[in-house]
Amino acid sequence: MREVDSRVVQPAWRTVTREESRIASTIAVLVAIFLEATLPPRIANHPRYLIPALALVLLIATLGLAPRRFERSKLLRGLMLLVILVMSIGNITSGIRLIADLINGTGIRDAGELLWVGGSIWFTNVIVFSLWYWEFDRGGPAARALGVRGYPDFLFPQMTAREMSPPEWDAQFLDYFYLSFTNATAFSPTDVMPMSRWAKTAMLVQSAFSLSIAILVIARAVNVLK
Repeated sequence: MREVDSRVVQPAWRTVTREESRIASTIAVLVAIFLEATLPPRIANHPRYLIPALALVLLIATLGLAPRRFERSKLLRGLMLLVILVMSIGNITSGIRLIADLINGTGIRDAGELLWVGGSIWFTNVIVFSLWYWEFDRGGPAARALGVRGYPDFLFPQMTAREMSPPEWDAQFLDYFYLSFTNATAFSPTDVMPMSRWAKTAMLVQSAFSLSIAILVIARAVNVLK
């Protein structure tokens, strides 16, 4: 039997690490809430401010349970997932309305406003998918901090190039935001590889939604400018 060298230092993502700060993820949620609340009435969900208000109330509830760092709590995790679900539903329905208008040639006629609305929905899509990736990879931020799961759903470069990254490195929210942003712009994986089937499916759905919004909005804006 092969013996394991006790001198080998396990990377942080395989072991217990410090709990993750809430600052970055909270800012991202607030930005998504703001973008949803500022959509024009034709594209926004109704009642007008129901979804942004509901997401904000749920976010405040999670901050009340863990104001600084994420802790291993079923209630906290459930509330956070509900926040992401509410924002996802709101953005998807707004996106569907915008796509329907673009296909039918109706709705917003001003190119600048169209680009702003399309960009808002696209960027909100980046945020909500980054939150989904962050919340489900290896069981979420609290489970990752405890090293509960040994196999990652996303393979970051730092996990394989150990000699090029510090041993205390572990994926934080900004890493998942980068993953979501690059997937939404390249419409495919870049340097972060999906390992599990749910991760591949989620990236596929995000790419399809981002591609639809980008192509239709740019085509319509160009047509309006002509």
